[in-house]
Amino acid sequence: MSSPLPVVQFPDAEQVATTYLRDKLPVGTVVGTEWPDDLESRLEAGIVAVTRGGGAVDLPFVTEDVTLDIDLLGQSKKQAHTLAQQVRGWLYAASREPTPGALIYRVRDVSLVWLPYQPSAETDPIPRYVLVMELRIRPA
Repeated sequence: MSSPLPVVQFPDAEQVATTYLRDKLPVGTVVGTEWPDDLESRLEAGIVAVTRGGGAVDLPFVTEDVTLDIDLLGQSKKQAHTLAQQVRGWLYAASREPTPGALIYRVRDVSLVWLPYQPSAETDPIPRYVLVMELRIRPA
């Protein structure tokens, strides 16, 4: 027996955000869904790693609220913070702008936390902010 309701495939929010941010952030910024190998050598322009943190359907078959956890790493605390503000600004700008694979309806700040990363006891911490944002998205 088939369902009378349509099957809706919501967009991959990680892919939507990384594709959008790659076109907006300064050249050389590493943007992906995971931290790159050889982390320390890629800090010059900064690193942005977007991970889906959760979410739920807001309006069945139409919109979904998605939480994104975004790691922002740089050579200094100031650089990591600047990168966090750029990402935040560009995600707000994406609201109601067609993006590849999705339409973003609402953007909301959840938190911005200073959370330096220390790869090992023998190394200095790497400057890192974690930006958490919520997007309401729908298929394009």
